[in-house]
Parts: sequence; structure tokens; C-alpha cells
Amino acid sequence: MPGQQHVIDVTAAIERARFGRFQVLITALCALIALLDGFDTQAIAYVAPVIAEQWGMNVAGFGPIFGAGLAGLTVGAFLLSPAADRFGRKSIILLSMLIFGVFSLVTAWAGTMNELLLYRFLTGVGLGGAMPNIIALTSEYAPARLRATLVTVMFCGFPFGSTIGGIISAPMIGAFGWQSVFIVGGIAPLAVLLVLIAFLPESLRYLVASHAPRERIAAILRRLDPDNAARIEAGSSFVLHEPKAAGFTVAKLFQDGRARTTLLLWAAFFMNLLVMYFLVNWLPSLLRASGMPIQTAILSTAVLNLGGVIGAIALGRMIDRMNPHLVLGTAYAASALFIVGVAFGAHDLWLLMPAIFLAGFGVVGAQIGMNALAAGIYPTAIRSTGVGWALGIGRVGSIIGPVAGGALLGAGWNAQGVVLAAVVPALLASLAVFTLRRQPAPAGALKASATLAH
Repeated sequence: MPGQQHVIDVTAAIERARFGRFQVLITALCALIALLDGFDTQAIAYVAPVIAEQWGMNVAGFGPIFGAGLAGLTVGAFLLSPAADRFGRKSIILLSMLIFGVFSLVTAWAGTMNELLLYRFLTGVGLGGAMPNIIALTSEYAPARLRATLVTVMFCGFPFGSTIGGIISAPMIGAFGWQSVFIVGGIAPLAVLLVLIAFLPESLRYLVASHAPRERIAAILRRLDPDNAARIEAGSSFVLHEPKAAGFTVAKLFQDGRARTTLLLWAAFFMNLLVMYFLVNWLPSLLRASGMPIQTAILSTAVLNLGGVIGAIALGRMIDRMNPHLVLGTAYAASALFIVGVAFGAHDLWLLMPAIFLAGFGVVGAQIGMNALAAGIYPTAIRSTGVGWALGIGRVGSIIGPVAGGALLGAGWNAQGVVLAAVVPALLASLAVFTLRRQPAPAGALKASATLAH
């Protein structure tokens, strides 16, 4: 009837919209952020052996430097992910990009270990704030049938960024010095920041949940679903049938049947990120210590992350079609076997490189799949908090991993023994995911179906 107000369920609108350019744009922009994130997070591992040689120090002393960057990631995840549930995904993503771009650039002028430690910590704060929000934003624009695939494809930017870094860092360091890695890692996100301001939309679900102006919601919805743009009026009423959060959002992670699920999710993130960052930070130095040329040692980390890219895409499709806990738990268990192959193949490239690739397939690829799983567990009102705190708890493991590696080297362990130590947490991550499989879905998890009323 004329004058009748349309009531639009945005969850249903997202589900029914044809996948098109708008969703591709969001996924691509978030993937670009992840790529820069991966390059910058990995940068210190590429330059550590070179700085150690130039500054006349033992590379084992870089344990605290690796740990400082990861501590910043933890702080960023803990503080900025709840802020995004309050102030919006886009605003926190922009702030995070500004922070890690500026301090990555400043790192190029570090002259002491204390300066390096401080700058890596502050860079990490920005990196840690960006990751949970690009996961949440991609998830909130993805239909259920493609959610795990799109989140994993988007987050492939992270290991792909690390892979690119592994390929270009060695020649850059040789031609321009180790400082060039951080100059590129700082200028690139600051340039991309301008693109994000212009083209990255705010989460549609967040806008409805936070009672944003109807005209703003309608404009985004028309871009999302152009086939039905004529039926979307600026004066329409928009609804989101999900629980609302009030008060301290972190406490909501343990309410409405979420406590056990949250703790198991945290355990899986903790154990796997411990393994992942142990490998990505120490693999170049351990292989260099085994007698490999620096170019080959750096390339090994690129192979690890390339395996993660392939693994994430393959596992993402499997998660959308099969039980995600079975897929991810099996991947973690298999990665433990391939880590053993890395430990015993250090002097045989034909064994070492396939083992590194397959370890990356399981460790890095499954971690990206876990990001998609975590995003689906929590409702819009606490999604950034849920993903961010899972990543934050994981970052605690990621700090312990590199620091423990330095401690084991300092205690006289050889490279093979240090790599073998990573098998135990990989198996524990598998156990946590298999146990998570037996938990009922918590209230407010993302649903695959909804209705659109006019």
C-alpha cells in the first residue's frame, strides 16, 4: 500500500543478495589489509639474521624482539576489538592502519635493541587491532553458504604478504639494507589508508545494531543488492534479529551457553598460534644456523606461508561443505607429522621444502579457517570482541613460542630439537578442536537462513 513502511531484515538481505562486485570489493580490500599485515608481522624475522650480524650479537637475543611485536598484537587485539563493537569496524581498521604504518616506518631508524623492541611493540598494536576487524567485516557481508570460503580467501592475504616478503626481502636487504624492508612496510599501509577511507564500507549489520541513520543503511543495501535496489527506500525500517549486548562485552563471551565453547576456542588459538609464530619467526634463523645460505633460509618461510595460502583456500571450501571441527582438527594433527619432517629434513632440500609447505598447509591454513569458525560463533554485537579475544589469547601463545625458541637455543638445544618441540602444541590444538566439535551451537551464532519482509 502507498505510504506503508517497508521492514527489511538485513540478515535476510545479505543472504539473498547475488554475490557481486560490492562483496568482491570488501573481500579484496580486507585481503589487501591482511597482506600488508602479513608482510609487516613477518618483517622482523627476515631482517633478524642480518641485524644480528651487523650489530655483532647472537641471533638468540632476538627472542624478546619477536616477543615484543607479538605482545603489541595481543594488546591491540584485546583493546581495539571491543572498541570496534562500540565505534564500528571501519573506524578501528583505519586507526590500526595508521598506527602500524607509522611505527613500521619509524623502525627503519632504530639504532639500539631497546628502540627496536619499542617500535615493534607499537607496530604490533596496530597490527593486532586490524586483524579481528577485517575478519568480522568480511564475515558480516558474506552469505552463510560462502562465509568460511570468503573469510579464508580474504585472510590468505596474510600468509601471501609473508610470502611476498620472503621473496623480495633478501634482494632488498642486499641492495638497500635491512631498513628498506620497514620503509616499504610503513609507506604501503599509509597509502592504502587513503583508499580505505574512500571505498571501505562500514559493516551493515553493525550499522543496524547501532541504530545508524536509515539513509546510510539504505545506500549500502542498494549497493549490496542492486537487483532489488528499487524496493529499498531511504525511509525503510531495518531490523537485525540478533541478541544485543549491554555492559562489558567481554563478559558476554561466557554467557548464553558460550563459556565452554569460548574456552576451547581460546585453547585452539593459543596452541596453534604458538606453533605458527614459533615457525615463522625462528625458521630462517634455525636453517641459517644449520648452514643454509640466508636466501634459502628466508625462502623457507615464504614456502611455509605459501602452503598456508593453499591450505586456507582448500580448507575453507571443505569447512563450507563438511564439519569444520573435523576438517580443522585433522589439519592440526597432520601438521604435527609434517613438523617432524621439517626437523629431520634440514639437510635435504627435497625433503625439507615439501615438509615446510605441508606444515604451512596445516598450521597456517587451519589457523585461517579457525578465524572463520570464530566469526560464526558470536553475534554481531560481540563479534569483533569474540574474534579479537580469541586472537588475543592466541597472541599470548605466539609470544611464548618465539621466546621459548630463544630460551631453548640459549640452553644449548640444537635446531632439530627446537623444531621438534613444536609437535606437542600442534597435537593439543587438534585435541581442542575435536572437543569443540561436541559443543552445542551458542545463542546468537550466525544463521544460514532468515526472512525478508516488505
